[in-house]
Amino acid sequence: MALLAKPVVAGVWRGAVRSCCLAVVLGSFLSAARGEAAEPSSRPNILFIFTDDHAPHAIGAYDSKINKTPHIDRLAERGAVFENCFCTNSICAPSRAVVLTGVHSHINGVLDNRQRFDTKQPTFTKLLREAGYETAVIGKWHLKADPVGFDHWEILPGQGDYYNPVFRTPEGTRKYTGYVTDITTNLALEWLDKKRDRDKPFLLMCQHEAPHRNWMPGPRHLNMYDGVDIPEPKTLLDDYSGRGSAARRQAMTLAHHMFDAYDLKISPPAPGNHADARMWDATYGRLNPQQRETWDAAYGAKNEAYRRANLSGRELVRWRYQRYIKDYLRCIASVDDNLGRMLEYLDETGLSANTVVVYSSDQGVFLGDHGWYDKRWMYEESLRMPLVVAWPGVIEPGTRIGQLVQNLDFAPTFLDMGGVDVPELMQGRSLVGLLGDEKPSRWRTSIYYHYHEFPGPHSVARHYGVRTERYKLIYYYQLGEWELFDLQTDPDERTSLYNDPASQPLVAELKDELRRLRHEYQDHTGGTF
Repeated sequence: MALLAKPVVAGVWRGAVRSCCLAVVLGSFLSAARGEAAEPSSRPNILFIFTDDHAPHAIGAYDSKINKTPHIDRLAERGAVFENCFCTNSICAPSRAVVLTGVHSHINGVLDNRQRFDTKQPTFTKLLREAGYETAVIGKWHLKADPVGFDHWEILPGQGDYYNPVFRTPEGTRKYTGYVTDITTNLALEWLDKKRDRDKPFLLMCQHEAPHRNWMPGPRHLNMYDGVDIPEPKTLLDDYSGRGSAARRQAMTLAHHMFDAYDLKISPPAPGNHADARMWDATYGRLNPQQRETWDAAYGAKNEAYRRANLSGRELVRWRYQRYIKDYLRCIASVDDNLGRMLEYLDETGLSANTVVVYSSDQGVFLGDHGWYDKRWMYEESLRMPLVVAWPGVIEPGTRIGQLVQNLDFAPTFLDMGGVDVPELMQGRSLVGLLGDEKPSRWRTSIYYHYHEFPGPHSVARHYGVRTERYKLIYYYQLGEWELFDLQTDPDERTSLYNDPASQPLVAELKDELRRLRHEYQDHTGGTF
């Protein structure tokens, strides 16, 4: 049985999809086959709302067992949910660089969070701006260099702060009083309402810090979920047997690697833990007296009950899970509320009719799955991204799209939406053809992933791999170890089949596909096999 389809030549694929997308789905656009841009009046506005570490299994539209997200779900009801969207490198800065450039980390130069983004390289924002779009980015940027390709930008320095954040602008820094998700939305709405050129279509990237670590909820949500037990993941107490050594060597467990004050909001920090005290002071210390009073009222009694319980072992892990997941979900509640504000503005002003709204996040994250709280791995909870797209008149409401897509595809998609030719150097593929009634006749049957940051935070070994609809093969090349998972029979990825004699024909086929992907994407890093 043939597991993998033959690759499609990029130029042929792009031409076929662009012809389908623009001639059939976007009838008002001029033919891209002639290389002509669409008339400005026919091009849609694009609102891209991008969060940090929002796992799909914490979104109602993805059948979450732990969360409700009414406004993201409303967006999904208006448009399409991509059920199999994945990142190429599960870490913040690299994912953002891939989104901007449409090429893998080893091509755009941002392998991990330490590199500075080279703003001289092509980005979809530059190309849309050159084609007549008014462009803006507001919120988390996380690429060290100043944004290029934008008419307006106001960004958080580094990761940013949840309370009373500072924003960087071309004119200098500005400090705001309040909660960062609210403020980012306020600034985005202000730009939409008062600062943009109304004679041009717009691209607005509204990028939230939440729900990234250290998961500080806003004042309105501090007591959300009090008295409620959030369901635990089946793998919360994972012992990492059945896999290679990498899963045991990491440093991201709820059991051993969380800071009491910074992560779990148990203040003051434990005596002698200077790192925890320093980080907690930098966040809690930003609160003004009124905010601090509200915060202490929310956590004080709960923290006292925790101290009296004197938990240990599995019960301590379970308590930490509840504290972590509730704070995480509280941060998402603010994101969801503010998405609702954006959608309401579009509806009230009549912009909804010609605005594509995209909701996504830079990667997934472990929500206690495998006993973890970060990302970085090629395991599903970290690899999978949310992608919800509403486009009135183009996407049938309530659409579900199952094809394998990646953040690599975002840049070509935005360009295609704007009627701008996709540069051949971009390694992603426009998703526009998947949004209408006539789907491309062929689509990718596998995706490629490469994580580069070791040594580094959380001690996740470097690895690359291939994922198909059913199988996943991962190579930890510094360790010389492989893992193979059947996602149909083992969706939690507990037992590697790599050394199973019956799996060897499948291993050989997947290795061939992995070689092909590494060649296609020109990745010569990490060694061969």
